[in-house]
Amino acid sequence: MGTKPVYRKGAMNTATYLVVTPVTRKLQIAVGMCSLVFTIGTAVHNFVIINNELVEMMMRASGSADPTASAPGFTLGLRIVGCLFILGNAAGVLALRSRSCAVWWLVFAVNCTQGLGFWVIPPSMWDAATDLYGTWGIVPSAVTDGGALLLTLTMVLAMVKYRTAWAQQRVVTAGAPQVPGSSSATQSRRG
Repeated sequence: MGTKPVYRKGAMNTATYLVVTPVTRKLQIAVGMCSLVFTIGTAVHNFVIINNELVEMMMRASGSADPTASAPGFTLGLRIVGCLFILGNAAGVLALRSRSCAVWWLVFAVNCTQGLGFWVIPPSMWDAATDLYGTWGIVPSAVTDGGALLLTLTMVLAMVKYRTAWAQQRVVTAGAPQVPGSSSATQSRRG
């Protein structure tokens, strides 16, 4: 589970291995656990907080002409987007078992976009959620959006430091062509 060879094109007897660092498993656990929390928080926000009443309040505060007629369609749209984030966050739980680059980039994309919630969600939604539910109305979205920003920053720092996904270290091994009958000292060089 510690190494994974990646062969470079055109290089004879050369392989690049991704080696687990002490940070790798910690990062996997952090990503997996954050993804689990964000999945739950997004589901609560999507199916408990967001409803027609909240959307109508939000639309009235924004000056919409007919919020009662528009709210059901807008609520459906918000819930569809929310379901996509629930699926994306749920896929991030795979980080607990996998160091797949696909999982890394999916988690990164989901958290980059979810972290934009503070700027994308109109202030009238925050006000309506607070008016309807009190402070608890904004907690799920604040945790998922704020947490997504922090997780994205952590992932960016890991990519900058290690230049690979999952804070792995890239190791290149190079060997000279082996000649039958030659001594072990001349069979290969490690670099």
